[in-house]
Amino acid sequence: MTETDRAGTDSARAAEPDAEATHEERFRWPRGSFFVPLAFLGLGVYRAWIEIVFVGSFTSFPAAFGGVAGLSVRDLFDWSMVATAIFCTLLARKISPFFNKPFLFAFGGLLLVTSTVLMFASCWVPDITSLAKVPAAVLGGVGIALVILVWSELYSCLNPLRVALYYSASIVVGALIIYVYRGFYLPWLFALTALLPVISLIAAWRGFESLPAPELPSVAWMRFSIPWKAVLFMAAYAFGYGLMEGGMYEGAFGPHSAPGTVAVAALVFIGVALRGGRFDFSIIYRVALPLVVVAFTLVPLFGNVQGAAASFCMAGAYTAQSIIIMLIMANICYRFGVSAIWLFGIERSVRQIAMWLGRTTADVAESANLLGDGGGAAVSLLAVLAVVVATTILLSERDLSSRWGANFLSGGMDSAAAIRKQELADRCAEISRQYKLSAREEEVLLLLAQHKTVGIIERELLIANGTAKAHVRHIYQKLNIHTRNELFDLLGADPRP
Repeated sequence: MTETDRAGTDSARAAEPDAEATHEERFRWPRGSFFVPLAFLGLGVYRAWIEIVFVGSFTSFPAAFGGVAGLSVRDLFDWSMVATAIFCTLLARKISPFFNKPFLFAFGGLLLVTSTVLMFASCWVPDITSLAKVPAAVLGGVGIALVILVWSELYSCLNPLRVALYYSASIVVGALIIYVYRGFYLPWLFALTALLPVISLIAAWRGFESLPAPELPSVAWMRFSIPWKAVLFMAAYAFGYGLMEGGMYEGAFGPHSAPGTVAVAALVFIGVALRGGRFDFSIIYRVALPLVVVAFTLVPLFGNVQGAAASFCMAGAYTAQSIIIMLIMANICYRFGVSAIWLFGIERSVRQIAMWLGRTTADVAESANLLGDGGGAAVSLLAVLAVVVATTILLSERDLSSRWGANFLSGGMDSAAAIRKQELADRCAEISRQYKLSAREEEVLLLLAQHKTVGIIERELLIANGTAKAHVRHIYQKLNIHTRNELFDLLGADPRP
């Protein structure tokens, strides 16, 4: 056999699925493209709880009105969430991961159920309203921060396609729960709302149990600098959203049930389900940007700055950017083993602060009657500037697999291995740019460089049988190589696993 023949044989072998991949696993994506495991939909359950109890519009709790020390009950809820997220971020090295700490699940659930009881109690016993509002808001904020971090950790165990599919489906499910709950009488609404945090946490626990041991969050600590581009990107969008929020939910819908929210989430879900591994994630922000343009330019021209059309567009745009930030952050954790509690704790706290600043700025502009129109034009201008900043940051990165301005730092429990992993990812990105590989081919290249077999690549990326082999074949053709060893030589990587 000639050297060329041997090279061709080696290349063909590299493109074959591994023997241990079962028939069902190799065909998992096309047959289950619209299938989302029930446990992973629990994220939408806690979203429904937030809107029903604290930020919705169809239940008027006496405890939701008024405030303390110049802060509304909603502000107390948000700042309690921020404080808890910051606390968890600072102590992440000691307290993460969360998946193996059942008492955190129980504690978070207890806080949210207690908060629910206090809010509903103010409806039946108005005399306790002044006593109930502060503990209800604080307990709710602390509890929901813990639940959000639990779910962030779970989603950080998944590859980007699964994150996009499950997260978008959860957004739709959360909205459907809210629509159904709108029809309940108050006693039934209370009982079923109190169950939502419990159901969400049980679902998260089941989600962790469904994952193979190698996919569970690492207990090792990786020191990682803040991906400031991603955090600033979401903060800019959250600020713009906060500017518009005051007039967005004065009607029948809240932030998690708004038609724009549901429409964009459904579009992302259908797109990922139909396209699978060929889905282009850049479509998400390509959808968001026109929506923002319509919300801030075309709609105000007709005298409807914060009307139904603008609300639809802005809610849809913010939902799209929320999906993108979840993909970015979860992918950083997934690829590099970074603590989700630390990373999402930073992102969530910055997001909530930016949104609060947006709401406060809008209130100031309105009270000052800036530009003589009740502050509407000033608010729109600031919101446009925030979106321009966010878009500039977003477009500064080539794709969602970038590190977004972050690097590994020395001093972690396995910092040397983490730095090698980062260097390998950087080298793959460099080769991809040099040889004009697609974003999907770059992802496959990195998995090949990590000694993953084609069968494992298919399972991790949830792509159809043969699709991974086609990607490998195209990569070899573009790089003008024929064997895995040649690939390792080109990348400067160790050929041994």
